[in-house]
Amino acid sequence: MATAFAARGRALAAFAPSAVARTVLNVGMRPGLPVKSPLHASSLARFVDALPIPEVVKASGSRPDPTKPTQRLPFHRLEMRELEVQVHRDVKPTRCWSYGTGVPGPTFETRSGQGLLVEWVNSLPNRHLFPVDHSICGAGANVPEVRTVPHVHGARVPARSDGYPENWFTRGKSALYHYPNQQEATTLWYHDHAMGIERLNQYAGLFGAFLVRDETEAALGLPSGPYDIPLFIFDRLFDAAGQLQYPNSGIPDAPWVSEVYGDAMLINGKLFPYLDVEARPYRFRLINASNSRFYYLSLSNGQAFHQIGSDQGLLPGPVPLQTLILAPGERADIVVDFSASGGSELLLKSQSFVLMQFRVSRKPPSAAAALPVSLRPVKRIPRSTAVKTRSLTLKEYQDPKTNAMVMLLNAAYWRYPVTEKPQLDTVEIWELLNFTEDNHPIHLHLVRFQLLERQHFDVETFNFKGELRTLGAPLPPDANETGWKDTIQAYPEMITRIIVPFHGYPGRYVWHCHVLEHAANEMMRPFEVIAAPRRAAAL
Repeated sequence: MATAFAARGRALAAFAPSAVARTVLNVGMRPGLPVKSPLHASSLARFVDALPIPEVVKASGSRPDPTKPTQRLPFHRLEMRELEVQVHRDVKPTRCWSYGTGVPGPTFETRSGQGLLVEWVNSLPNRHLFPVDHSICGAGANVPEVRTVPHVHGARVPARSDGYPENWFTRGKSALYHYPNQQEATTLWYHDHAMGIERLNQYAGLFGAFLVRDETEAALGLPSGPYDIPLFIFDRLFDAAGQLQYPNSGIPDAPWVSEVYGDAMLINGKLFPYLDVEARPYRFRLINASNSRFYYLSLSNGQAFHQIGSDQGLLPGPVPLQTLILAPGERADIVVDFSASGGSELLLKSQSFVLMQFRVSRKPPSAAAALPVSLRPVKRIPRSTAVKTRSLTLKEYQDPKTNAMVMLLNAAYWRYPVTEKPQLDTVEIWELLNFTEDNHPIHLHLVRFQLLERQHFDVETFNFKGELRTLGAPLPPDANETGWKDTIQAYPEMITRIIVPFHGYPGRYVWHCHVLEHAANEMMRPFEVIAAPRRAAAL
């Protein structure tokens, strides 16, 4: 292991050691030019619009199951199109892109083990809403400006239905995807994943919820029906005419910016919405659909709430919290009990930002089941079951050809040969070594995994000697990180260790940072799940 680290350390140092190049790299960061004639969200009246609840997708018939042609599956057809939405009572309609009639798009309600088919139809314009950077990998001037490929984030699906970034299609085309739903109850979401422009397509509005339910969850008596509500949180920039503005670097032919932060925080597509609630528990499926922004969620009265689930399903038991940190791409399933707040108004906040208002009824609390002490057992995966440990770096470099700053996973560009090739139905440990000053939410397609620990390491010793020197004892997961995950926060200058069972299907998938601007700047790599070799027949 030491020899391998030394070799990699020398290779990385030759490319561009972060300690030496940090000043240069910071110059390469592009925060974006100010919006001309901006709309200042803080100047708008608060709590004048009711919280929208996305409609549920309805099946439009059935089609043969691709794996069992004698059986049929529910068939859905979703059309991507441009439309106008009203983000606030006092803001002019905003032009955006949607999978349905609003942003977010409609919600899929599915059941574990009951598959479905979706035809994703591209009816978008030929010109993009925002400037396309043709210097970005996969977004060259030789490909159509508007391209889409949907990805259900967190779904265990065959590779041909995962939404591989290069499998995009254009206006007038469609793709039929099969979702077997062979996974436990959880909150998933779908969004665009087109190579080079995912950040633009999602910012334009291409995302929605995909909920999987099962009998174990149903037996717990958790809030359901009108008391179970998805909440998409995302930030945007608007001009005075109410139109979306995506930041521009100001560099000719290279408009990419390193991160995007808007001053307008939307919940389910509205600015400062309110929700009338009863004095009882509610379940909220929180989904961070921002390109770059992390949220630090709390209630204005300091009240605790309980997290009951994370990315890939229920936690072992409810975790009481007063603040929840949610990274781009992450989900958190929480229960808020309004029983003691009858007649009051509570705010959902993220630090100094107000996101929405809860108006609690004065009526006496309605009957509701108590929150169970135990939810779903999550058996910890023994380290001894791992057949391989991969040490993978997250680092910034100065490209030797263009002098531009790039963000690479394990010092490899997207176009390099695939180096991560786990075998189907084996377990691996992935060590994510973060050399940067950013918290990178790393997402693996297809699989779910568990967080083992995080540990500080000496960045400079690795840079200059190629030696991995850890600092202090490993830090165990927080209580709300002890469930199944598909997106993990890799903290700065720390090793984040995850243990990953590669169950599901063989084929080529993707792992990447879910800060979408980072992913577009090479912080995305393919991995390939290899089918187990067949045993020779006995003679």
